[in-house]
Amino acid sequence: MAGTSLIGIQQNIILETIRGTDLGEWKVLILDGGSRKLVDGVVGEDDILGLNVTNIEQIEERRPVNKEMDAVYLLSPLPHILDCLMADLERRRYRRTFLVWTSLLPLELQSRLDRSAMAKQQIVHANVLNVDYYPRESHLITLRDPWSFPTLFHPACNHLVRQHMEDLAQKIVSLCVSLGEYPTIRYYSPRKPSHEAAILCSHLARFVQTQLDQYAKYNTDFPPVSPRPRGLLLIADRSLDLFAPLLHEFTYQAMVHDLLPLTEGDKVYYNPAASQVGNTEKGKDQEIGEKDSIWVKFRHLHMKDLLDELVKDFNAFKAQNPQFADSENQATINSIKDMLAGLPKFQQGKEAYSLHLSMTQDAMNVFQERRLADIASVEQTLATGLDEDYKKPKNLADQVIRLLDDDAVEFSDRLRLIVQYLLYRDGLLPTDIQKLLAHARLPAQDSEVIYNLELLGASVNRTLKDSRPVANHQFGKREAQAPPSNESGLSRFEPALKVILEEHCRGALDETIFPYTKPHLDAAEGLLGQEHVSQASLRSAKPTWARTRPSNTEPRQRIMVFMAGGATYSESRACYEVSQALNKDVYLATSHMLTPSLYLRQVGDLSVDRRRLDLPADRPKPRAPDHLFEKEMPSPPPPAASYKPPVESMHQMRINDGNAHQMSVNGTREDQSSQSQTASSAGGKLMKDRDKEGEKKKKKHNFFSSSKR
Repeated sequence: MAGTSLIGIQQNIILETIRGTDLGEWKVLILDGGSRKLVDGVVGEDDILGLNVTNIEQIEERRPVNKEMDAVYLLSPLPHILDCLMADLERRRYRRTFLVWTSLLPLELQSRLDRSAMAKQQIVHANVLNVDYYPRESHLITLRDPWSFPTLFHPACNHLVRQHMEDLAQKIVSLCVSLGEYPTIRYYSPRKPSHEAAILCSHLARFVQTQLDQYAKYNTDFPPVSPRPRGLLLIADRSLDLFAPLLHEFTYQAMVHDLLPLTEGDKVYYNPAASQVGNTEKGKDQEIGEKDSIWVKFRHLHMKDLLDELVKDFNAFKAQNPQFADSENQATINSIKDMLAGLPKFQQGKEAYSLHLSMTQDAMNVFQERRLADIASVEQTLATGLDEDYKKPKNLADQVIRLLDDDAVEFSDRLRLIVQYLLYRDGLLPTDIQKLLAHARLPAQDSEVIYNLELLGASVNRTLKDSRPVANHQFGKREAQAPPSNESGLSRFEPALKVILEEHCRGALDETIFPYTKPHLDAAEGLLGQEHVSQASLRSAKPTWARTRPSNTEPRQRIMVFMAGGATYSESRACYEVSQALNKDVYLATSHMLTPSLYLRQVGDLSVDRRRLDLPADRPKPRAPDHLFEKEMPSPPPPAASYKPPVESMHQMRINDGNAHQMSVNGTREDQSSQSQTASSAGGKLMKDRDKEGEKKKKKHNFFSSSKR
């Protein structure tokens, strides 16, 4: 899509920092485990080595001392990493040190570094990059922190929330600084808060505002002058939309993450052989990411259109490579050369199309086997409050129960149906919840998922006298209308985030639900350049707030959305669609990406003992490796060379005289020498025996010849 890729922005920041340390000088790049993940995510090793970098090392590992080489340290601002750095400075491991932190160093750690005489002597330059985030796509950023969800919503983690929000705020500020944006900030404030975490967004927004103001105060060149309209930061949390993580989404990216056994970590992989029942071949994991042009092009396409588009695109690919097409014409030297030159690229393209055709077919097989068409039809009605004709639904409870009783429906899909029905009804009688669980034949522990939804603001229980109507969704509910001809009946629901973004761009977003952190004095502020933040023009013939859609020639406004507690792939798709439709650059940032199975598991864990969550805050604090503090033992001096005349070893030499016998150096034959040695040893033994006999005779003689007294 058009717009500025955050992958490219972060890559450029890192490379320019390394390039600018000392022009023309060779150096070593030192990373830690965290900063290495940041660098590996956006920068290739060859790109770094091309900047006069001789080697890339990790600070926690054993490394040789190189006092003739400068070092560039790109480090995470953590206590044990500072310990590693101080150990290097103590040892004077390198000649000079260029120190770069991925984000701001805490004050207590900075004070320790400032007090160090070794640091003053060896560190020639230090700065902060503000790149402590992971661009997953051009406009999708994660913090790779799935523990953020329990930290924010688990009742036993209340004392961790403040520090966690300060950490989140610092990462959000890093994102804003990287983009060069000093945005206005709006945050989600539920209309009728019923849960303790309802104030989460307001606190987080104020932390971000404070840190942004402080950064601007101490960095007078921020924000950079730009004609781009001032950006907006929207802060929301997972309670904003409880339906989005539960529905079956049938666009390509969301569907494969929901239905297929993808391997997700720092990167995403798929092994087509792993999903084939009875297949004994291991197959190969294939990466799915931004380098895959087919994935980038089709990931937000609905599955009903995807297969046709893939086939059409593959035929175009073959047409661009005619040298590989079957031909009856005899091959010539030139045609063979052309074929060999294009073979690697063609092979990569062929493997990519094979991967996506396999993924598409595997996902559609699951769609058929699990009766997802019937399930999704009911889900869309529950989420929108309208049936396929955009009218009030009838007999919805009967439809849900029929699906719960169907053996072809998987247990995980049954739980998702029950939760969505509860959200649609805005709570159920406790006996009704138990009846639904009995119909679904779900284990008792699955009821924890249902009751834990209260921690996210859902109404779970009703009473007999409760006269509340069915839930009136604040967002994502369409008015009754004729269904568009090009719209699938299984995709009527739109995430709340898409509606919010569209309303903001129209200037119609309710300020009681999304208030500003600072008084919003000027309605035109969001459409003015950052150099004119408080200087709205009053001479415009047409009010600037009415220009809801800038022309393609104007700089695009940037909208940053932070979703605390995890975001869904449907919400990511919505951000791309709004960017495309309204000529904006919308960036979605979140702690981690949610799939329905992960979301249900994390909601269920909100009632387990905190010790079972394995939170990073409960783990032992990481320590610098002991080997960094070991004193180097001085190497022993080489032994003094003593001159020995070669004649001492000449007796070991053997010379072959061409006969069967060998001769020693003194000319005697080896057999004679051995015989002489044998005779000599035998003679020596004989002499010893004679001496013993003489002693005996002497003693005997003395005894008999003794005189009588």
